[in-house]
Amino acid sequence: MEYRLHRYRSACGRLELAARDYPAHEVGAPDLLLMHGLTRNSADFEPLAAHLAGRYRLIVPDQRGRGLSEWDPDPAQYRPDVYAQDMLALLDGLGIARACLIGTSMGGLMSMVMNALRPDLASGFVFNDIGPVLDPAGLARIQGYVGPGGTMASWKAAAARCRAVNGVAFPDFGGPDWLAFAHRTCRENPDGTVSFAYDPAIAKSIDGDDPQTVPADLWPLWDLLEGAPVLVVRGALSDLLSAQTVRDMAQRHAGPFAAVEVPRVGHAPMLDELPALAAISAFLREHVPSSRA
Repeated sequence: MEYRLHRYRSACGRLELAARDYPAHEVGAPDLLLMHGLTRNSADFEPLAAHLAGRYRLIVPDQRGRGLSEWDPDPAQYRPDVYAQDMLALLDGLGIARACLIGTSMGGLMSMVMNALRPDLASGFVFNDIGPVLDPAGLARIQGYVGPGGTMASWKAAAARCRAVNGVAFPDFGGPDWLAFAHRTCRENPDGTVSFAYDPAIAKSIDGDDPQTVPADLWPLWDLLEGAPVLVVRGALSDLLSAQTVRDMAQRHAGPFAAVEVPRVGHAPMLDELPALAAISAFLREHVPSSRA
């Protein structure tokens, strides 16, 4: 799973951003853009990339304020419409005119915004535990842990912190799983301590009863997907995306629509779970075929 680290300028031109570029085995293979959630980064897709790399070209960015991308001095810019413009700048800079968009949580919101800005961009959409309606319980839980959390003394301590925050979503994870989770979510500081790999100021975008991260009414954006192929992955224990919302999404969508539920997983599946992986592979074979799919 070798990748090239691609550096590029944000849409506003003020920040240097980073993205992983996993090459395909064959020239002309379809492009997939994988977009992470609020507090995650490009490493979040390592489990899925292990299955897809080579058959597709994978572009996996760190959004501004995460991973290897620069932090924004203006926290008001931490919102999906700004990220969406960054993603269009990324794709334009790489010469990619069409891609399948795979978005986890906030990344799915970005997919809908990108479609509104450039309707001819996406060959298909995979929404990971996100839809036009966000359950208030899940939103409140996220608001409760995002922000300044201090440093952790070791990777073992980081794994314990990740478990404390996300244990409800992954009840079957063991010690090695949480350590791997921590390594994807955190970074080691020069003094050997460990911190979450995001700007704590992103918390400001999700504060209050009307957070900037979540547009007030997402159904108009959903309806703009029209006839595009869509796959929705939902964690069976999700407190952010309800089963009823998935049914409503299917009813309102005129194009190809598929949904899969991942047992004993909450918000959000890692996408390497067998049901999720099987559904994504089938979706890509049908709607985004590659010569080796």
